[in-house]
Amino acid sequence: MAVRQGREGGGGTAIAGVARAVRSPDAGRVGAFLIMPVVALALRQAWAVPWGVVVQGLVIGGLTSLVALGVALVYRANRIVNFAQGDLGAVPATLAVLLVMATGLPYLLGFAVGLAAAVVLGVLVETLVIRRFFNAPRLILTVATIGIAQILAGGGLLLPSLFSQSAIGPRLDAPFNWSFTVSPIRFDATDVLTLLVVPATFIALALFLRRSSVGIAIRAAAERADRASTLGIPVRRLHTIVWVIATVLAFVAMFLRAGVIGPQIGTVLGPGILLRTLAAAVIGRMERFPTIAAAALALGVVEQNIFWHWHQAAYIDPALFVIILVSLLLIGRGRTTARFDADATSTWQAAREVRPIPRELAHFPEVRALRFGLGAALVVFLLSLPSWLNESRINLAAAIVIFGIIGLSLVVLTGWAGQVSLGQMAFVGFGAAVGGAVTSRLGWDLSLALLVAGLAGAAIAVVIGFPALLRGGLTLAVMTLAFALAASSYFLNRQFFRGWLPGIRIDRPALFGSIDISTETRFYYLTLAGLAIALAMVRGVRRSRTGRVLIGIRENERAARAFGIDATRTKLAAFAFSGFLAAFAGALFVHHQTGLGTAPYSPEESLTVFSMVVIGGLGSVPGALLGATYVRGVDWFVPSDYRFLATGAGLLLVLMIAPGGLGAILYDVRDWFLRKVAARRRVVVPSLVADTRLPEPVPVPDGLADDTAERAGAGAPGTST
Repeated sequence: MAVRQGREGGGGTAIAGVARAVRSPDAGRVGAFLIMPVVALALRQAWAVPWGVVVQGLVIGGLTSLVALGVALVYRANRIVNFAQGDLGAVPATLAVLLVMATGLPYLLGFAVGLAAAVVLGVLVETLVIRRFFNAPRLILTVATIGIAQILAGGGLLLPSLFSQSAIGPRLDAPFNWSFTVSPIRFDATDVLTLLVVPATFIALALFLRRSSVGIAIRAAAERADRASTLGIPVRRLHTIVWVIATVLAFVAMFLRAGVIGPQIGTVLGPGILLRTLAAAVIGRMERFPTIAAAALALGVVEQNIFWHWHQAAYIDPALFVIILVSLLLIGRGRTTARFDADATSTWQAAREVRPIPRELAHFPEVRALRFGLGAALVVFLLSLPSWLNESRINLAAAIVIFGIIGLSLVVLTGWAGQVSLGQMAFVGFGAAVGGAVTSRLGWDLSLALLVAGLAGAAIAVVIGFPALLRGGLTLAVMTLAFALAASSYFLNRQFFRGWLPGIRIDRPALFGSIDISTETRFYYLTLAGLAIALAMVRGVRRSRTGRVLIGIRENERAARAFGIDATRTKLAAFAFSGFLAAFAGALFVHHQTGLGTAPYSPEESLTVFSMVVIGGLGSVPGALLGATYVRGVDWFVPSDYRFLATGAGLLLVLMIAPGGLGAILYDVRDWFLRKVAARRRVVVPSLVADTRLPEPVPVPDGLADDTAERAGAGAPGTST
């Protein structure tokens, strides 16, 4: 059973979809369904891996395939990536496992209780949270699922405190005794149960979606929700059913996982499961369930083969990154996928475009005084901050400024270019590695280190982004998440790259060879200068033709291409610029931390940064800075008992109050002031009144109306008819 020590992967059993895929005349669909298992078996033959390892990969992968199908169901219904999919199943599964282990409840009865809890949880999540964001931008709803995941993770951590810890064992035993051996691994009753339940669940799901009236309605609403609504289909009620099904699938996977892998009570699901489920779902184009299952199945087999061959869990993440990259490039895009990806991309247009101050009002003294006064107050506040903070607080303030630069990189990539990155901190980590190595190993000046790190980040971003553009859709999100996992576990690991990575401890060299930045105050001012440079670059790009083209491509790429715009080259420029800013911030951060660790660049931090920018407001430069101040400020400056304000319920509360982010609140207040100025100055500004409700028309007496009509028909003096 040594293979169980490796990381569990994604996989699935595609029994229900095999017949449909083989009967389909679309050879491309059959090829996409079969390519991943063929690759897995080829690797098995090349490495001479025992068949028992292959079966082990199928067992573990079968569990994650159910989670991947839940991700695909929710995506097709709501057009979002559900980051809480694993946690939706983990909470009721933890409850069921604790009931069986701690109270002695029979296995099947505990499963029934957990199943009922999963149904209730799915209904509550959809009706209380998801439905409130029904008309919100899809990106806002996606980030809301991150908040749901954090709340559910907290609930899963609290559940064990309600039961006796002494009765919790290392594994959840099956209700029967049956085992078999495939050399060199012995599979017990829990593995047998998994091999039986996973295919049965998949068959039941396929029959439900294809044969039942509710399933057919779910498929119809997933294709065109607006048209389904006009035909009288209760779309919102169907969404509730979809979330219940997704929760039940995740529960079955996590409950069986407690017997195969172990209950893992009191732990939080890592991003590894999310990566494997997303990879399988995207390979299956979020719509082909047999292909999703086959891809997840093969990923599980390949993962176990890698661990058996090298006995190093750190090799799994980079190998999966390469496999995902190659698979996405080989499968390509079909005609159905092109339409689906185009529809999906439009749902990510969540950035609220910030309107400049109207020219009609910009020259008035009160408007100019307000702009100058706020700007001067902000500059004075930032410059005077070290005078009333201690050294440790100044260090944290400098970190917030650096994360503000990282937020700007995501504004360019996601807010303007419309591309979703779930691994932005990986680019920051590479910039930190390059910048730290340039100063500590080569002895170059810090200014050169910042430049070299930025260029390296731009190059890596292009390498990662170009294949994603060829595939489209959510490919970039999956690839950046895979890249983040590979970077944190392998590329930034001194065990493998000790020769070029900077040391655990590095010094802060003098800037330009003469400016001392060793103190926290001086380094804080350096970060302010770096933020000023980044702001100038971002504003310059936004005001240029490239910035306007990016917004146009984000809104309607097909129309932009029709006007002769090279969308691919423009997006690559956005990738490069975003990577430059992220790596530039990383070079600052590694000297801020005076060493290179892996924890700040983990995938979890990338998700936090992504949430941070959405909270501030995508597309808004001040919003990104507000988001960084809010999330990192609460995390570092507020006592631990109140840090939940930045996560979980606090995140959902902010999104419910201000779906456009904190930046939207700021600009709404500005527009309110400008309307007051326009009314007092008696200036009509169309851009300020276009989004306000017009007053009711004043009724005109009948006689006066007839007289007016006659004048209009005869032609009034001084007018032409």
